Amino acid sequence: MNRTDLTAAVAEATGLTTHQAAEAVAATLDGIARGVAEHGSVALPGFGTFERRDRAARSGRNPQTGEPMEIPATVAPAFKPAAAFRRQVAEGRTA
Repeated sequence: MNRTDLTAAVAEATGLTTHQAAEAVAATLDGIARGVAEHGSVALPGFGTFERRDRAARSGRNPQTGEPMEIPATVAPAFKPAAAFRRQVAEGRTA
């Protein structure tokens, strides 16, 4: 499922027009991204938690030359699914 499919599903489930559903999906995704960036996490009970995870600096190797190199510390987004969501996916059922 891509963003267009998600927008169509939201429009069908809510009775919104496709344009209104697209705006709702965009606002939701933007809110999640801003929440994680500004507050560190966004928890959606029954679905999961979007969060920031710090990755420490580490040593690695350049795959082209094989020479050692330092990989800098980074911050990456992560998602931890809720137990109910994991069960739903494992059972292959829809809400």
